[in-house]
Amino acid sequence: MVNGPTTPIPVKASPSPTDPLVPAVPIGPPPAGFRDILLREGPEGFARAVRNHQGLLLMDTTFRDAHQSLLATRVRTHDLKKISPYVAHNFSNLFSIENWGGATFDVAMRFLYECPWRRLQELRELIPNIPFQMLLRGANAVGYTNYPDNVVFKFCEVAKENGMDVFRVFDSLNYMPNLLLGMEAAGNAGGVVEAAISYTGDVADPSRTKYSLQYYMGLAEELVRAGTHILCIKDMAGLLKPAACTMLVSSLRDRFPDLPLHIHTHDTSGAGVAAMLACAQAGADVVDVAADSMSGMTSQPSMGALVACTRGTPLDTGVPLERVFDYSEYWEGARGLYAAFDCTATMKSGNSDVYENEIPGGQYTNLHFQAHSMGLGSKFKEVKKAYVEANQMLGDLIKVTPSSKIVGDLAQFMVQNGLSRAEAEAQAEELSFPRSVVEFLQGYIGVPHGGFPEPLRSKVLKDLPRVEGRPGASLPPLDLQMLEKELIERHGEEVTPEDVLSAAIYPDVFAHFKDFTATFGPLDSLNTRLFLQGPRIAEEFEVELERGKTLHIKALAVSDLNRAGQRQVFFELNGQLRSILVKDTQAMKEMHFHPKALKDVKGQIGAPMPGKVIDIKVAAGAKVAKGQPLCVLSAMKMETVVTSPMEGTVRKVHVTTDVTLEGDDLILEIE
Repeated sequence: MVNGPTTPIPVKASPSPTDPLVPAVPIGPPPAGFRDILLREGPEGFARAVRNHQGLLLMDTTFRDAHQSLLATRVRTHDLKKISPYVAHNFSNLFSIENWGGATFDVAMRFLYECPWRRLQELRELIPNIPFQMLLRGANAVGYTNYPDNVVFKFCEVAKENGMDVFRVFDSLNYMPNLLLGMEAAGNAGGVVEAAISYTGDVADPSRTKYSLQYYMGLAEELVRAGTHILCIKDMAGLLKPAACTMLVSSLRDRFPDLPLHIHTHDTSGAGVAAMLACAQAGADVVDVAADSMSGMTSQPSMGALVACTRGTPLDTGVPLERVFDYSEYWEGARGLYAAFDCTATMKSGNSDVYENEIPGGQYTNLHFQAHSMGLGSKFKEVKKAYVEANQMLGDLIKVTPSSKIVGDLAQFMVQNGLSRAEAEAQAEELSFPRSVVEFLQGYIGVPHGGFPEPLRSKVLKDLPRVEGRPGASLPPLDLQMLEKELIERHGEEVTPEDVLSAAIYPDVFAHFKDFTATFGPLDSLNTRLFLQGPRIAEEFEVELERGKTLHIKALAVSDLNRAGQRQVFFELNGQLRSILVKDTQAMKEMHFHPKALKDVKGQIGAPMPGKVIDIKVAAGAKVAKGQPLCVLSAMKMETVVTSPMEGTVRKVHVTTDVTLEGDDLILEIE
């Protein structure tokens, strides 16, 4: 009520005033589903049942990838739990529900202040009959970097204990050593291993030779040899056209008659339903869909459309269409609560230009928001063009998290600095490229198909160290018991094995999440409107902390600013008048004008983009060499290292850590 929302809001839009309509659910346990087969017969028996099933099976992505693609991954556990009993009772013949992994792990703690493990536990209780599926980034687990092997193994083990069933394992470069590690971790945990081949290019286009049908068949052979239970084609940008679907899926089906095939796509171009029907006709067992009101554009194809199109044919899904309508109505209402994150604020439709720029669905909307937040909103078309150039510069990569982020960071860097591909390549030795690009060229995420781009790599890296082979192989195991001790010292006795893994994968995000919730309590029990907007004056609301323990709260008034820069907020709690002093952070920011770097003064180093200073590497008086890192800026998950364009001595540093800068703000002066 005093300082506005604590989670960054990309769009000035308020949550809709009406709550989503939860359809009625019968009393009693839900009917048996595929999970019962999995529990009874194990992963191999489950895979056999999927392959022998008559008709097309569906995976519902509404609980993860759909909102990751359309609503910046912001859907809270609160709204997932409300609809879960309905899903359990009405969609018991789904192959799986994708509800975990990918970006949800990070966003839950970083922006929603809730525990991702609690989400998994609570949904499992409400949906006991349908398999749960997660997205595992191979050796990157659910992070953006490589972790010691023991962390990835422990992570899968604890995920399985908390109710995860199917692990879709992929690597952003299809780098086999990383994929095999993720598969082994999921398999050792007792999960269903669904190895995924990330798809790019167009197998039906003879001129696209780098990622040919032979390339994908070769990868499939290796993954089947490694013992995958199910094979997935992960078309993260929605590039599969019907002709390519027919070629690829029928080739895989002929080669592996007993292996279940699962196809994932995004509907960015608008051809998603056609592509998934082509896959099904060519022999795919499972395709990915989302609730109608959460489908289309950069999300998955519509569940209702696939159910209706296959009805009464040999591919009939057996999903009742009327139930899909009610499910979609709930999500239409729920989506209104997240208006501030909805990609439709800046994007009005899908776009077939994805066949040219190959931007993954989950990234397309993020880039759009990022471009707006960095003041490049009007230049989004340029960002997309630069994305194509950046991709070619890096050697035509497979683009999915984290490799897609590297291409996106480079594209934004090029637009921000007005560089063409030729200029960026020519000036590669002088430019301070985003940190993600430098680390990719060092080999931190693995080796791309066809090797690294030269001479770009040598120019950018100069004498920086290079990683040979699988990046995680050289990392020593993390001492998880030691980490647990440290966490107990910092946060008290309540630390769970799940917390230890959250801290191992996202140390800073987890620490902030723990401190924040220690101060403000269980924010996941607030409804979404209150969480994002706070109450209106005189509004009464209830907060259920646990069954039978409910608080009745009424917001009464907010006072004027006092001398200490605080406002007093008055409210009623269970009928008693209370008040609390809240620091007004906006009023506290004294008028501070930051000097700009003058372009024509050689030693003035300015910020290459708007962002927050997260690290300063030099002090006044220090001698610096050309290309030496001076400081690190961060904006929307993208980190950029600012390096010295010349040799000299630091005269004055004009920034401190945690300061937020605009583009061209003066960072330091060198003479």
